[in-house]
Amino acid sequence: MHDDAPHTPVIDFHTHAFPDELAPRALKTLCTNVDNLYEPVHDGTVSGLLVNMDRWGIDRSVLLPVVTKESQTRNTNEWAASCRSDRIAAFGSIYPHSSHYQDDIDHAVELGLPGLKFHAEYQDFIVDDPWMLRVYDYAFSKGLILIHHGGFDPGFEEPYKSSPMRFANVVDAMRGGTLVVAHLGGHAQWDDVERYLVGTDVYLDTSMGLEYYDHAQFLRIVDDHGAERILFGSDAPWSSAGAEIEIMRSLPLSDSALASILGGNAARLLGIQPI
Repeated sequence: MHDDAPHTPVIDFHTHAFPDELAPRALKTLCTNVDNLYEPVHDGTVSGLLVNMDRWGIDRSVLLPVVTKESQTRNTNEWAASCRSDRIAAFGSIYPHSSHYQDDIDHAVELGLPGLKFHAEYQDFIVDDPWMLRVYDYAFSKGLILIHHGGFDPGFEEPYKSSPMRFANVVDAMRGGTLVVAHLGGHAQWDDVERYLVGTDVYLDTSMGLEYYDHAQFLRIVDDHGAERILFGSDAPWSSAGAEIEIMRSLPLSDSALASILGGNAARLLGIQPI
């Protein structure tokens, strides 16, 4: 490669942070909810996230807030928009049960947020519910990317509201639009990911994955689904992006597949030019 060739950025497509004044309490509550199963890798603030990005060579991270009360929607999205920089991209979130979801989506678009984050467990909805399909359809009509939590969450019990089979129903109902399912399509449900989602028109992110799923299965999913539809993500502060990148680079992936997963695909979706 020539020295002056453009650099494909490393982009963490799945991160979380909170306003500085709320971060300590939010982090403590979330850790308690999962019996301290995960030890946070930063203090829950954007500045803490940036420190780790510098440490691990991450060019940009995508911040994914989750609204759990209708009253949070406007302030959350305005805060997310205020966090944007040349290092931080930010999605918005909406309260999915609101009868005013169209207005909330319009506001996210006005703020310049490129997508919305959903978490079926924390927001208490079934991903392929007919009401939600209307919500997605309107968001897609506005050009937004939608990213969902998928599968197991230690704070909740089975059956989970976001199974690979249910996401396959969403894909079948989609009329265009970009859908991303986190945790490689469904944390701890990767056999069903291969059964229902591999080969469909959906992106899968790797968050909270490479330290958990079988690497042979991961490589098979990459081969069968296509590296061009896999996005690197960490779920920071709940997983170390540095450790995930190190594992990723140790796997027998081609240079082009690795570059696509670590940042090329995210750059394309977000409209980011090579550095």
